Amino acid sequence: MTTQTAIAPQRAGQPGAAPTDRVNAVEARGIVKHFGETRALDGVDLTVRQGTVLGVLGPNGAGKTTLIRILSTLITPDAGTAVVGGYDVLRQPKQLRRTIGLTGQYASVDELLSGAENLYLIGRLLDLSAKQAKARAAELLERFSLTEAAGRPAKTYSGGMRRRLDLAASMIGRPRVLYLDEPTTGLDPRTRNEVWAEVQRMVAEGATVLLTTQYMEEAEQLASDLTVIDRGRVIANGTVADLKAQVGGRTLRVRPGDPAELPAMVRALAESGLPGGYADPDGQLAVPLTDEAQLTAVIGVLGTRGFAVAAIDTAVPSLDEVFLALTGQQSASTEETAR
Repeated sequence: MTTQTAIAPQRAGQPGAAPTDRVNAVEARGIVKHFGETRALDGVDLTVRQGTVLGVLGPNGAGKTTLIRILSTLITPDAGTAVVGGYDVLRQPKQLRRTIGLTGQYASVDELLSGAENLYLIGRLLDLSAKQAKARAAELLERFSLTEAAGRPAKTYSGGMRRRLDLAASMIGRPRVLYLDEPTTGLDPRTRNEVWAEVQRMVAEGATVLLTTQYMEEAEQLASDLTVIDRGRVIANGTVADLKAQVGGRTLRVRPGDPAELPAMVRALAESGLPGGYADPDGQLAVPLTDEAQLTAVIGVLGTRGFAVAAIDTAVPSLDEVFLALTGQQSASTEETAR
């Protein structure tokens, strides 16, 4: 049975419904969690604005999943406070669970039931009528390209199909706050795009999403804001643009007409009082820029020294480069590119 079977939706206007005018859907302050002598979370602060996607980035073991488990009431923190959808994680766990959906890192579906039966059962447990549960199950089976396999037992599904079914299960009750813990790990590009489209659709309808991921492309595609966690601590917050600016501005990249002249180009800049240039892995001269005058000066030096230039380009750092600079570790997408 999926985690979602224990979570039921709370509609605005129902008895005990949380306030609907909150600016922040999730607020966590000073969250600490120990596992034995390991300090998995070390005073984490987190804010997720209502109706947005917050991407939580971090290397393996950073504490991302532990944070999700605390915010979904699966484990309790050793210190700190958290409010989700207007409900206190420690004092109002039952009410909180009625506002959230959760998909963990590993698919967990009832293998003896068919895909359609899994979703129908969860829909009924989420207080949908039989007609509503059947309709919602059919809708999500189609969105995740599972319609043809809807009548087959889940144990016959491939790993990717089970993952898609698990994602559909987390969305069937249209939760106000949805936790997605590395939801597209192991999925093919087409299925990943389907998941992204569904997340964007839910946010457009007013849902709030907390997404943990190691895929920088996924974070850029979906997240309004980013939080980077490493060794149980928040080390950076902001939009994609904010984090790129924090790491550094634009980089000038110059491709030599003669690759053998690249070391001489680096020396020429240093001798002219323009240090910081280096040869990048693609065989280009890379120069971090602080302003437009520096760009002009670099081009001037290369021209004066008579270097032939094949191409010139400027670019802000990629989110992969930002992640590497902040954590000193490769993201999953960087590792895939390297393989």
